[in-house]
Amino acid sequence: MTTTDLINAYLDVWNERDAAAREALMKSVLTGDSVYSDPDYAGLRGHAELSEAIGRAQANFGDLRFALGDVIGAHHDRALFTWRLGTAATGYDVVEFDGDRIRSVVGFFA
Repeated sequence: MTTTDLINAYLDVWNERDAAAREALMKSVLTGDSVYSDPDYAGLRGHAELSEAIGRAQANFGDLRFALGDVIGAHHDRALFTWRLGTAATGYDVVEFDGDRIRSVVGFFA
């Protein structure tokens, strides 16, 4: 799986509305001890905490879906990319990889 493929799979996690299906995606994309932070959430740990936060956030998104903008750069075990949430929002994420899964995500809203 390429860096771009893994990032797209991560965005699929955010787009998945069914909690059980989202958990299955998370297992293939994120390490079990993954950490997520953005301006709204600080240090969410593991799949359950992130899935709960995604469910709450989706209630505010309506039908909007995340899409990859650009992979700005990737080196060693990290990547920086932009994303769009429909036409409503944009942002940047920095992800850290552990092999073929993501260990941490730090998100920024533009």
